[in-house]
Amino acid sequence: MSFDVRVHEATKLTSDLLASKKHHFGELVPSMLEEGLAVVYVIFNKDSEETLYVGRTKNLRRRMYTNHLMGPATNARLKKYLVEDECQLEVTNMQEAKQFLKDHCYFQFIVEPNTQMRGQIEGVLGYLLNVRYIHEEH
Repeated sequence: MSFDVRVHEATKLTSDLLASKKHHFGELVPSMLEEGLAVVYVIFNKDSEETLYVGRTKNLRRRMYTNHLMGPATNARLKKYLVEDECQLEVTNMQEAKQFLKDHCYFQFIVEPNTQMRGQIEGVLGYLLNVRYIHEEH
């Protein structure tokens, strides 16, 4: 596949993501999300439109609600990053990080059932959207 085709695909993925429905954490209940939906997702700060986090999952409902919103530091990387970020002075603990997500954040996603493609899309979107928090490689 040529470079031009890949650039076009990356641009289309980004456009599709940004055109998708915004899901605000403050309104999130598990039943709002389909069970077992494999996606690449992006979490934004609604006030600044900054891209905070890009991730991938086999189960969007569990990742967003159980991990990101309700989870402890071991499962909720974004909340951990917010607490550790010296620029986020209003967020000093996990409860404040949870409230920050509810008050200031939303997510959008692209459905992708293929594991390898999810990884590639996550990397491309992380780069193109200039994500603030990128977790260490594992």
